Amino acid sequence: MSLYRRLHEASGEDAAAAGPGPAAGRVDPAIEELRHRVHSSLIEELGPILYDTRMSEDELRKRVHESLHAAIANERTPISAADKAQLIQDVSDDILGYGPIDKLLRDDDVSEIMCNGPKQIYVERSGKLTLDEVTFVDDMHLRRIIDKIVAQVGRRIDESSPLCDARLPDGSRVNAVIAPLSVGGPFLTIRKFSADPLRIDDLIRFGTLSVHSARFLQACIVGKLNVIVSGGTGTGKTTTLNVLSSFIPSDERIITVEDAKELQLIQDHVLSLETRPANVEGKGEVSIRDLVKNTLRMRPDRIVVGECRSGEALDMLQAMNTGHDGSLTTLHANNPRDSLSRLETLVLMAGYDLPVRAIREQIASAVDMIVQLQRLRDGSRRITHITEVAGMEGEIITLQDVFLFDYSAGVDESGRFKGSLKPTGVRPKFAQKLADHGIRLGPEMFSVPAAGGEQPAQQGRGRR
Repeated sequence: MSLYRRLHEASGEDAAAAGPGPAAGRVDPAIEELRHRVHSSLIEELGPILYDTRMSEDELRKRVHESLHAAIANERTPISAADKAQLIQDVSDDILGYGPIDKLLRDDDVSEIMCNGPKQIYVERSGKLTLDEVTFVDDMHLRRIIDKIVAQVGRRIDESSPLCDARLPDGSRVNAVIAPLSVGGPFLTIRKFSADPLRIDDLIRFGTLSVHSARFLQACIVGKLNVIVSGGTGTGKTTTLNVLSSFIPSDERIITVEDAKELQLIQDHVLSLETRPANVEGKGEVSIRDLVKNTLRMRPDRIVVGECRSGEALDMLQAMNTGHDGSLTTLHANNPRDSLSRLETLVLMAGYDLPVRAIREQIASAVDMIVQLQRLRDGSRRITHITEVAGMEGEIITLQDVFLFDYSAGVDESGRFKGSLKPTGVRPKFAQKLADHGIRLGPEMFSVPAAGGEQPAQQGRGRR
């Protein structure tokens, strides 16, 4: 059990009444004061060394541990051997890492960490949320960790800017909210990303998609189709975008645009652009839209936008329609048809009074395919639709589903969905475009599986 937790536990009766969650109780003032003294002493002694990039991580860790043992040896506060060992670990985590959540960041089974104030930390494992036993000492302790994370990427968070998006060195996405917006303490949300990016084989193993659909998506990316990855929050859009981007040939120039860098492309010729918030005077902001416009002057072969959430959608469509084929982006939507409605709304946010028909014609001309993701009830993330944008019929953009998730397979005894992504039997119109580029899709890729003898109920053509 962490010393941070023990410092705040109540007496036996209070702890029992508090239930299974982290107990809020009395702090041992002597140990708490000792921890603060030792921490302050190390910061004052080591100071600039902590940020010296010439020193290796092992050297820095050794130096911190030596100074930490010396600082504790100079203290006269009586402390047990177990508490001393835990104090060394905790202060070391504070200085070299991210405090009590450091072990959660090192846990490969944890995919998300949600700090709802200093005393309530939830983690996501296998798509399920659980309350963890680790806690911070107080609001200021959590705030120091937030400040440390934010400062590492050159951003700031204070009362004038109480919201911040940042990232960890490994690319994990960080969102922080502090007072006066957060009630009950600072909020910190970390979505972890693997140091070794997931590949298409991993997604097939997880059941996110099937072998046939994976081959189909690879052909579409190599064939320079414009693709939108759509889904709700936490459905795996960024992971899927990263996997799809890995199919881009290594001899092409790729430019990525993101709010906070998350994509981990494996190609050599990749340029990553990241937005910049306004400074304390409210000036100097560089938005995704500014960056998307700038990419057009950088001679890109492919443009990959982490997420369209505003007027940059118009610039993205313009790029797709003016020779930058093979562009990819993500947006939030619940199904392929909703993604078109959202795309229309985002285009209008660019500030131009465009007719709806003109917007729809741009979308129908620019976007070739929508890959829809959902997080199912069992916590798994699945591709549920691979849908072609077939064109316009009157005022309507027509869609046809090429692959659909088979919900009819039901669930197993553990509640996990047994279905997979299956072809609907429809051959997409863009197959000819791929053939013109030397990429031929065999009929077996689109044939409906013999097992069951029926096509999925939702297959075929749809309208929005």
